[in-house]
Amino acid sequence: MKNPFSPARAAALLMSLAVAGCAAQPSGRYPSLLPRAIESRSDAEPEVVIALAEPDSTVDAALPDLRATIDAVIANFRKAAQTTERLAGTARGDPVGGDRWIAAQTALAELDGYRATLSSAVTDLDTLALNRAAEGKPDYPALTALRETAQAALDEEAAQITAISARLPAA
Repeated sequence: MKNPFSPARAAALLMSLAVAGCAAQPSGRYPSLLPRAIESRSDAEPEVVIALAEPDSTVDAALPDLRATIDAVIANFRKAAQTTERLAGTARGDPVGGDRWIAAQTALAELDGYRATLSSAVTDLDTLALNRAAEGKPDYPALTALRETAQAALDEEAAQITAISARLPAA
């Protein structure tokens, strides 16, 4: 009796199936070789349109008062800093709790009060800027310039207070 499933017959059957797959009719659904949308996009940086700030009555009304406060605080701080420097110099050899040390610490507290007032003005400027940003408005040049001036003065005052404090004995 002959074996109906010989290896030669199985190989011939597999070969005929493979050839039948190759001989299939083309469906016409080959992928297009035209450029795709992602291939035709531009990788150039987008143009940034800078919006010009329009006059803002709220900011314009607040800036003169804030500018006057900032200028006054800076001037008063400078005068008080000279006095504090002198008092800190005389308190150098004084023990903690001595009269000269207390006078220098009191003068430092006055300087810190000026610094706190300036910090409050910077916070008010930040609030004005944040309110504009929340409304989708661009930066306001006068507000930005005053904010930078006030922040620079605040940093300078903090550094000066730290330097004077370092010259005094710690409590």
